Amino acid sequence: MNDKHDTYDRPDTDSARRTGRAGRGAPAEDPWAALPAGTPALPPAETFAALDLPAAVHDVLTRLGVDTPFPIQSATLPDALAGRDVLGRARTGSGKTLAFGIPLLVRLAGRRAEARKPLGLVLVPTRELAQQVTDALDPFAQALGLRLATVVGGMSIGRQATALRDGAEVVIATPGRLMDLVERKDCRLERVGATVLDEADQMADMGFTDQVTALLDLVPPRGQRLLFSATLDRNVDLLVERYLTDPVVHSVDPSAAAVATMDHHVLQVHGPDKFATATEIAARDGRVIMFLATKAAVDRFTRHLLGSGVRAAALHGGKSQPLRTRTLDRFRSGEVPVLVATNVAARGIHVDALDLVVNVDPPADHKDYLHRGGRTARAGESGMVVTLVTSEERREVARLMADAGIRPQITQVRSGEAALSRITGARTPSGIPVDGAAPSQEGVKRGGAAFRGMGTVPGRPGRAKNESRKAAEARKTAEARQAARIRRGK
Repeated sequence: MNDKHDTYDRPDTDSARRTGRAGRGAPAEDPWAALPAGTPALPPAETFAALDLPAAVHDVLTRLGVDTPFPIQSATLPDALAGRDVLGRARTGSGKTLAFGIPLLVRLAGRRAEARKPLGLVLVPTRELAQQVTDALDPFAQALGLRLATVVGGMSIGRQATALRDGAEVVIATPGRLMDLVERKDCRLERVGATVLDEADQMADMGFTDQVTALLDLVPPRGQRLLFSATLDRNVDLLVERYLTDPVVHSVDPSAAAVATMDHHVLQVHGPDKFATATEIAARDGRVIMFLATKAAVDRFTRHLLGSGVRAAALHGGKSQPLRTRTLDRFRSGEVPVLVATNVAARGIHVDALDLVVNVDPPADHKDYLHRGGRTARAGESGMVVTLVTSEERREVARLMADAGIRPQITQVRSGEAALSRITGARTPSGIPVDGAAPSQEGVKRGGAAFRGMGTVPGRPGRAKNESRKAAEARKTAEARQAARIRRGK
């Protein structure tokens, strides 16, 4: 097959490949507003039936009970199906995956990839998001006779190389692992005809820009580019300017949009009472994701919850990918109702009927807040985001909320009080350790006495500020003995 025909043909246009930013003036506050009008957008599709989709795709939509497009799908599907470059912005949980996935698969239908040479590429920032995209697109790919390959770190690179060698029309990948496979010559990108950048702003924030640009430089320039994100800022300017041609812009939500069906609460807590409050919230009925700042804090709090009688599981980047996958499966099924996580869970996790997200540690910025909160109130459902704030954190959290365009309800609470229960459904945990977990070190009194008075010591995450002198001496002695054993080779 001639390489010239291995990429999608663009709609006829008088312009050669250009940046899509020609003639723009000085940068505006909103980079979306600064983009040129370019090619007019096609009219939105009110129904999937209005689109010229294969019968097999309609059959899958019917089987899944999907009949009406979400706003981002309605807006972008006509242009994406026509082969145009698209910039799509909508809040998390609004249906972006099918907005780029259906056009990608439909335009590949009937084609077959050679070994190691995929025809479509989806780049995402995290392993969890890669798996979620794969799960969402797999029914449509099977119906169209297309093969998907998921390429992420933390999994066997040999098995991923085998999948590419066997042939895959679409690769869904994190940038680092895909670059590894490219450098090993297990994947070649010269026949990729359409490239999707999902959550491009997070890829930039996570330091993947160099890898993303290196990968895009290997993709033929005539291909289609679809860039979707819940937020989009100047970190993505380079990608838009260098790789998109005359993009059609669809902005369903403003960049700092908060979901209308989501309630936002700031609970002002006394520092020593913070983790007791969090423990009582975790003991509520129903599922909840609780975010903490560090891996060490996540592990420590999870152990405390298990010892207090709360069925919980930890999720962070220090866990192997198989374990992370099993943890998410247990959380989705309801076997484990409390997921304690770092920001690794802030994107790429979809759980039906998840009505509460708790920021035990406030996020670093408003984008993290929006993405953490986006795990609830998905697809039109209602939900609540609760942020626990000590007196030292109030000013920073107030600024963060203002940047996010959110006016939260602010309430001063203490563990064991009716106000906490009224807002979150909090209750005192049973105190009976879960599945053989060690009892909480100091027992369970009013929802987590073991964590009262705790704070994070800079540079030593998760260690108590008020650690007693006796406990500190015992810990140092144990560490010294362990170091001695290591030196002796035992």
